[in-house]
Amino acid sequence: MAQLESLHNIWEAHRDQVEFVVVYIREAHPEDGWVITSNRNQGIVFNDPISNAERIEAASSCAIRLKIRIPVVVDDIDDKIASAYGALPDRLYLISKGGKVAFQSEPGPWGFIPEKLAEAIENLDE
Repeated sequence: MAQLESLHNIWEAHRDQVEFVVVYIREAHPEDGWVITSNRNQGIVFNDPISNAERIEAASSCAIRLKIRIPVVVDDIDDKIASAYGALPDRLYLISKGGKVAFQSEPGPWGFIPEKLAEAIENLDE
């Protein structure tokens, strides 16, 4: 949760200069997969979605329960975005105005370090 709060702080500080979105991809810890206690403690309890509608419902549930303030978009059930960006289970990206990847974090959860994204944003125009 500390990482999410840090990300929210970066969003607050930089949202006038950078467009932020959270892309909800495949659920890393569904009930019919690798279950973790923290998901259950936060009320995030559902099977791995098998349709776009189910994935949207799961994303909405996660966004509400985790109090995500950044706009959320949802990868289709075909996982094209997650596959294209190697985003599973989570990853931070900064895409330049020209459409190039200006920053790519290591895979999460250990590589999910919002402060490195903030540093990349601050260095974007250099």
